[in-house]
Amino acid sequence: QVHIVESGGGLVQPGGSLRLSCTASGFRFDNYAMSWYRQAPGKERELVATIPRTSYSTYYADFVKGRFTISRDNAKNTVYLQMNSLKPEDTAVYYCNTRTPLGGYWGQGTQVTVSS
Repeated sequence: QVHIVESGGGLVQPGGSLRLSCTASGFRFDNYAMSWYRQAPGKERELVATIPRTSYSTYYADFVKGRFTISRDNAKNTVYLQMNSLKPEDTAVYYCNTRTPLGGYWGQGTQVTVSS
């Protein structure tokens, strides 16, 4: 059974930093790309960043390029999202996602609030 658990969210001031973690189990972690999505109140869920299984050719949405960094540790079945220079518009629930031949899987999300 696939389990995905996000952590690391919280309240941070504009310009601050947070590092999100996502730990997965129940599938061969190092065989699949992992992604971070976010969903702000009243908005659709949107893709933030994706990292392939080998960590090459990462993808970032334009609105986080230069500020966020996605990385993974296959030995720990964990993917990270380092978020720097946070803005109020980054406030959202952040979700971890993977897609396998058996389907797509999501965690429960972690709340990030950027406010002074």
